[in-house]
Amino acid sequence: MADSTRTNAAQNMTHQQMIAKVGELIKDIKMAMLTTESEDGLLHSRPMATQQTDFDGTLWFFTGLSSGKVNELEWNPEVNLSFAQASDSRYVSISGNGEIVRDRPKMEELWNDIYKAWFPLGLDDPDLCLLKVEMSSAEYWEAPSGKMVQIFGFLKALATGEPSQGEAAEHGTIDIATGRARGAAATSGRADPE
Repeated sequence: MADSTRTNAAQNMTHQQMIAKVGELIKDIKMAMLTTESEDGLLHSRPMATQQTDFDGTLWFFTGLSSGKVNELEWNPEVNLSFAQASDSRYVSISGNGEIVRDRPKMEELWNDIYKAWFPLGLDDPDLCLLKVEMSSAEYWEAPSGKMVQIFGFLKALATGEPSQGEAAEHGTIDIATGRARGAAATSGRADPE
């Protein structure tokens, strides 16, 4: 019963609820892995510091105009961002379109002096720009049970040779473009419920 309730709740989300769900899942995750595609079709991933702002469907990152990702975005603006918080069993994959933005007021709004480690001239660095990613869809996995319950489930599965039957994990797909959400309850011991 709880599984179908969780599934139906995900399927009946409004656009704002979809964005709020993703925002809640990625909040407090300090780093994301950004994946872009080069002209030769190779995928490149690199860590990016996330901005601790309210999520409204747009993600912002500081970067340098001379970085390889800028050229890759010109080739193909489609990107993927992966967020992981293993301690809470929260995993989110966001697809969207990236663009380079040189908006001084937005940079001032998001700036933190810690970024001087990468941009010593601060906001006056001529290489400094923002990467703006507009989310088009997201997929998430979230296990509600505590760490000890999960570990016990994994150990039991290893000992018995049977899949873990721990508390159900939530897995959902949110498509902002179509306004559709799909949710599913999956066994927490399985990384890929499909």
